[in-house]
Amino acid sequence: MQSYPLVLLGVGGVGRALLQQIVENRSAHADRFGLRLNVIAVADSSGAVVSNGSELDDQTLLEVVALKSGKSKLAEHKLGKVGGDPLKILQSLQLNPTNSQSLAPVVVDCTATAGTVPALLFALEQNSKVVLANKKPLTVEQEVYNRLSRAGLTPGAQRLDRARWETTCGAALPVIVTLNRLMLCGDNVTKIAGTFSGTLGYVMTGLQAGKKFSEVVREAHRLGYTEPDPRDDLGGVDVARKALILARGMGWQMELSDVTVEGLYPLSMDGISVAQFLEATASLDEYFATKVKNAAKEGKVLRFAATVENGKCRVGPTLVSVESPLGRLGGTDNLVELTTRWYNPNPLVVQGRGAGVDATASGVLADVMELAYTK
Repeated sequence: MQSYPLVLLGVGGVGRALLQQIVENRSAHADRFGLRLNVIAVADSSGAVVSNGSELDDQTLLEVVALKSGKSKLAEHKLGKVGGDPLKILQSLQLNPTNSQSLAPVVVDCTATAGTVPALLFALEQNSKVVLANKKPLTVEQEVYNRLSRAGLTPGAQRLDRARWETTCGAALPVIVTLNRLMLCGDNVTKIAGTFSGTLGYVMTGLQAGKKFSEVVREAHRLGYTEPDPRDDLGGVDVARKALILARGMGWQMELSDVTVEGLYPLSMDGISVAQFLEATASLDEYFATKVKNAAKEGKVLRFAATVENGKCRVGPTLVSVESPLGRLGGTDNLVELTTRWYNPNPLVVQGRGAGVDATASGVLADVMELAYTK
């Protein structure tokens, strides 16, 4: 049985689901792959729970899940250590073991902050591997993306055996791996278009069904499909980060500020409370009803999409043919079209559930397991 050590940064919804899935898959991992994931440390912004011996046992992992589900801090756990700086936490661990029989741990980033960048770069320097569900480290300066994705190789190369970030662009949908395979075989990708937000997909298909903009936004908020402040979704910045990751995966040199973003509400609505914003969305009903009506006259529908083409990234409301893959999309599914030399005029399409903590955690777990086989 091969043991593979793991350090988890971030114990929000995805991090907790990942710990549960690791525990639930013990038998399957052992029977099918002869592998055991040994969690040696779990950290949040308050501190870390660190093993005294070789690993944190399953009972402790489930205690951590329960603790965080109850909105408590890891520093309050009996094994908790105060201090949530990810870099200092990793420096306190032996990431690069001197024993040739031991493996450097994989560091998993399930946070939502760019503050983990120094820790991730340190981990790679110490011969560890990195898995990201966190988009922000990959969407800060281009130089940081290069260091995370290339891990010391020559310019233009990517180290697929040292870092994985599949879940940054659509939960567990195989978008990054599909793009990487196309790049590896030299099939030139000329265009990527897609919807990367289940929340915004719900809003767009609601409009198509004849609902008022204010009605569908309030409904999505009530059902928990949006962030607590729905402007975090409706502004489009999260989708812009996903588009940037794909553009950089195509080899483009681009910053987040280069992405053109058109949100679904005017900036004048930024300075009010959430309740006031939800009330104010009624002022946009007529505008969106007209856009949907005019689109229908042309045989098109409105989607909140990202387009990566001809050196430019654009994110915002887009008119697409009702017969296209994006036009036929419904509900909270995500969809990505990749147009290439071989997939043209009909693009390669990746579609499916693109949101949810369990789906995202399953993608993170798959990334970890694949890295475990590229020792």
